[in-house]
Amino acid sequence: MDYQNLVAIDTHTHLEVSCRNPFDSYGEEYDRAADKYFRSSRRPTMDETIAYYREKKIGFVNFTVDAETQMGRRRIPNEEIAEAALKNSDIMIAFGSIDPHKGKMGAREARKLVEEYDVRGFKFHPTVQGFEPQDHMAWPIYEVINEYKLPAVFHSGHSGIGSGMRCGGGLRLQNSNPMLLEDVAIAFPDIQIIIAHPSWPWQDEAISLAMHKPNIWIDLSGWSPKYFPPQLVQYANTLLRDRILFGSDYPLITPDRWLKDFEEAGFKPEVKSGILKDNAVRLLGLDQPVT
Repeated sequence: MDYQNLVAIDTHTHLEVSCRNPFDSYGEEYDRAADKYFRSSRRPTMDETIAYYREKKIGFVNFTVDAETQMGRRRIPNEEIAEAALKNSDIMIAFGSIDPHKGKMGAREARKLVEEYDVRGFKFHPTVQGFEPQDHMAWPIYEVINEYKLPAVFHSGHSGIGSGMRCGGGLRLQNSNPMLLEDVAIAFPDIQIIIAHPSWPWQDEAISLAMHKPNIWIDLSGWSPKYFPPQLVQYANTLLRDRILFGSDYPLITPDRWLKDFEEAGFKPEVKSGILKDNAVRLLGLDQPVT
């Protein structure tokens, strides 16, 4: 990634539509509920996403969520994102997503994505994927991530997916309590764990974990900064300033909106460059020589 010529690095963006596989309409009621919750139905293609970020001179990390076991819906191929990143490496980095229920087969896929497609990290969504992060079911995949010393993003807190549906669509918010990441952080110290989003209603737990475990980071995606809990801004300005990351949750929130609100959210001028780009450069190893 040509980070020196970028104004920021967005560490949390989604691909919501495949240009390779036909649309899978199974479970589409979750899409409609999410549209209502987020008041947005934007689902740009990969090419549209790349063009948007290139125009803004913002680097971005992109992924999907493989939740085939719980949701019964075909995933977007990891290879689709990875190949796009290889072709647009000046602006884009690919993370993979593998359903933890796939166990050792999932671990084999993770290794292939790293070795053959230069995937630089992985994304998990415990609520949508239907697992608790500390469940040993997921450990074969974690072992691969730990071996390659890569980051792993975990959704935390409330989820707009399933919100308003009967029984919340059967999805369990408790799976995304950040405290469930503690065993993972201890067992796999070479995984840089990113707690995604303000972790409402568990924001203090997320801050405590990051304070205690140096391999835990927090990204600021999924919310407009003007709604951030005050304690999150406080620690981003002080003791956690080196492990806070800009993330938008695009396309649900655009960088344009996020960056505008960020300027007025109480962040100190001296921490802004770290949050917007410098911390991500260190996390992703962009300042390290290519071997």
